[in-house]
Amino acid sequence: MNQHSFLAVDLGATSGRVMCGSLKNKKLLLEEIHTFPNILVNIHGKFYWNIFQLFTHIREGLTLAARKGIHPVSIGIDTWGVDFAFVGEDGSLMGLPFAYRNYTQKDNTESFAKLLPLDELYAKTGIQTMDFNTIFQLYALQLRHASQLNASKQLLFMPDAISYLLTDKQIMEYTIASTSQLLDPVKKDLNTELLKLIGIKRSQFPDKMVFSGHVVGKLTKEIAVATGLDEVPVIAVGGHDTASAVVAVPAANPYFAYLSSGTWSLMGIELLEPIINNRSQQANFTNEGGVDGTIRFLKNITGMWILEQCRKEWDVNHIYTYNELISMCQETTSFQFLFDPDDPAFSNPVSMTQAIVAYCQASGQGQPSSVGEFVRSIFESLALKYKYVFNLLQSFASFPIEKLHIIGGGSRNSFLNQLTANALSIEVEAGPAEATAIGNIMIQAKTAGYFTSLQEIRTFIRASTTIETFLPQDKDKWQLAYNQFVERCQLSDKC
Repeated sequence: MNQHSFLAVDLGATSGRVMCGSLKNKKLLLEEIHTFPNILVNIHGKFYWNIFQLFTHIREGLTLAARKGIHPVSIGIDTWGVDFAFVGEDGSLMGLPFAYRNYTQKDNTESFAKLLPLDELYAKTGIQTMDFNTIFQLYALQLRHASQLNASKQLLFMPDAISYLLTDKQIMEYTIASTSQLLDPVKKDLNTELLKLIGIKRSQFPDKMVFSGHVVGKLTKEIAVATGLDEVPVIAVGGHDTASAVVAVPAANPYFAYLSSGTWSLMGIELLEPIINNRSQQANFTNEGGVDGTIRFLKNITGMWILEQCRKEWDVNHIYTYNELISMCQETTSFQFLFDPDDPAFSNPVSMTQAIVAYCQASGQGQPSSVGEFVRSIFESLALKYKYVFNLLQSFASFPIEKLHIIGGGSRNSFLNQLTANALSIEVEAGPAEATAIGNIMIQAKTAGYFTSLQEIRTFIRASTTIETFLPQDKDKWQLAYNQFVERCQLSDKC
């Protein structure tokens, strides 16, 4: 196989990258071309995404690729879910898109529930109820008579908005649309009854739902000239970053669960049909669209967001490396302070450390004081919450889950990976860390004819990347800690 290159634009909630993936001698070569921050803009107490700055960074990344002599076969774009941009009658973006961090309270869902009970909404969509889902965002905008909503011609989900800026073509990609809680999982199109319920017209979205592998269009002449690239085609990949990441799970067989670990953690299994019933609704599992007609049956878990926010507070006095944090945490006593990472108190507090202290005090545990104690409490609480979700997941799976694959940036955290293996009492394989970019690239390569199936892609990735294995230890000790965790957090893994 000669060398063929693809560019992945991978935008997360805190940072973005332009990555180059090259297929050479039956191996994947990955190169970071450009990385940049994605910083929430706070204006008058509302949070926005600076899409114009993101576009500038992306264009710079494409320019750097051209300067390196890269001639990509295509370009793919993935982002976080649920958020969207407004497009006016003249085709211009109407200001900065609202960020999901505006919607962390129960007000939106409680107001919506007066229109339609949330269990009925779940039955129609199979999507877990989260306060910032697109449907609740749109309803909140309607309630406050938002000028952008009323004046816009089109709504574009974030990866589709970026591809629009690059190609001048408007699409709606299936995996990203599935995060909105507006999609009919059977028809694989927006549910017009739900749209009508919140005062939105189907015509306010692009006409046609497209699926991964669809050619959106080519780079506009202006961008091609400005970057030094040809008029390269832009491919609709798994527009939702988790959809692209799951493509890169290096599984040898289908009997696996995955944990996409980053700012958010997402644990799930891959299915051919959605699971939508009272049990899945009560457990708040979601059925999001995957690549090649699959369903990502998963649950969102607050991930490294908690540690990231604590680090911002600590950085004022001392900037700790991850190795330093883990070293300090290993010097403290296990299982002193446990909390539920998904408690609303941790969604966007003014002070994350004080939120942890308040939770621990309220549950009669005392409080962490040293940085090491905070870090251990975060890691152990995450590992135990992973076990809680894994137990629920296994109760839904029609097959025995033989292995957990941890992918994404969190797969580099060997300490947390070992805690996770211990907590779940199952073999864990970690890697690749760049799963989202790799999945993005592999979908492009499949579109170009280099692969014919998901399993062929996964076999290729397994042979191309480094995977670290973690075997469970201290089973009895962790089971006792889990019992304490469930009691302190008032959880039940029976549904």
